[in-house]
Amino acid sequence: MTRPLLFPGAADALLFDLGRVVLDIDFNKALACWAGHAGCEPAHLLGRFARDEIYHRHETGEISDAEFFSALRASMGIELSDTQFLEGWNAIFTGEMPGIAPLLKRAAKRLPLYAFSNTNGAHVEHFSKAYAGVLGHFREIFLSSSIGLRKPDAAAYDHVVKAIGVPASRIVFFDDLAENIEGARSRGLTSVHVTSPEDVAVALAALGI
Repeated sequence: MTRPLLFPGAADALLFDLGRVVLDIDFNKALACWAGHAGCEPAHLLGRFARDEIYHRHETGEISDAEFFSALRASMGIELSDTQFLEGWNAIFTGEMPGIAPLLKRAAKRLPLYAFSNTNGAHVEHFSKAYAGVLGHFREIFLSSSIGLRKPDAAAYDHVVKAIGVPASRIVFFDDLAENIEGARSRGLTSVHVTSPEDVAVALAALGI
């Protein structure tokens, strides 16, 4: 994947994904929690969880947390309560990505920061409280479950760009998934593929931040 052309003055706004860019995520934590409640090994559940249509509908707010957990109950073959599913579902958040907070703090002094996350109501309620400090650097957080659109759909990027109110080419977008980076580039955003916080640091330095 080619590196974007970044230079001082190239951006009017910065847009960040949350998972694996700002907040660290370990999905194995969910499987371990659910397996503990179900009395089985996490490996027993690994192949039963799918990011399928139900998962996507949950992320766009089409179905509730309870409906999602009901679907998991059927697909994973474990009779957990909604409370037990919720415990594991929120256990995936393990902390801030190392070093991201000072980078965001510095960047926010120079440019408006925004976030755009494919997520769901349960996660939003959890991380909004647990990570209020680092998330406070963002002027606005666009959530797929609130806007009814998710990355990498073109309409999702168009919605966010319009809401930010600057040309897509003047927004630098940071995401850890190649498909989301390609989707953003196809809508005119300058996009940085994040594999570690160092990628964010390098991009900010190139922008003169």
